[in-house]
Amino acid sequence: MCRRITDSTPRMNRNDMLIVDGKIIEPAVLQSYFACNLNACKGACCWEGEYGAPLDESELHVLEHIYPSIEPYLDPDGIAVIKEKGLFEYFKGMKAYGTPLLKNGACAFLTYTKEGTALCGIESAWRDQAVDFRKPISCHLYPIRVEHDRKTNFTILRYDEWDSCQAACAKGAKDKIPLYQFAKEALIRAYGESFYAELEAMARYINK
Repeated sequence: MCRRITDSTPRMNRNDMLIVDGKIIEPAVLQSYFACNLNACKGACCWEGEYGAPLDESELHVLEHIYPSIEPYLDPDGIAVIKEKGLFEYFKGMKAYGTPLLKNGACAFLTYTKEGTALCGIESAWRDQAVDFRKPISCHLYPIRVEHDRKTNFTILRYDEWDSCQAACAKGAKDKIPLYQFAKEALIRAYGESFYAELEAMARYINK
């Protein structure tokens, strides 16, 4: 578990509800330190896990539109899987569409540096300005995961804690970077500036 921001404020329970702009925020999103350390994990979140990266339905059409520009950035194995399975597949376990996976569990859009660090082929194309779509919002937000409660119609933001990110917890604590600040750009991309301002104000209040 990542170190909490302050020991003077008790860590809230996962069942405690914080509501920002109509969205439920798990307290750990605001009370934990986090900063990716790719030198340590090598981008393990791109090849570990049971499912592909969750995709919003609007992103399915985006991938179809930009794929010709992305393909040159992908590894041959990834291209082969995409040709076999398509640009996305439905995962019953997470009840959503996600990126297709290689047999070893890696995302089909995954590539590697010479040092063995995982890179997103979509993001590589974006950095070269070949496309204007950076990567799926679920990847950009990670380790924040977004859930939608169909019964209540609430959007829930949770912190997905796992062992592969321990180095990120340590780096975040060392550099004093809260998780919500680490994910600032992605949160603004997903929900806008006003949402992030409210989230930041809530974090200051519960961490004072």
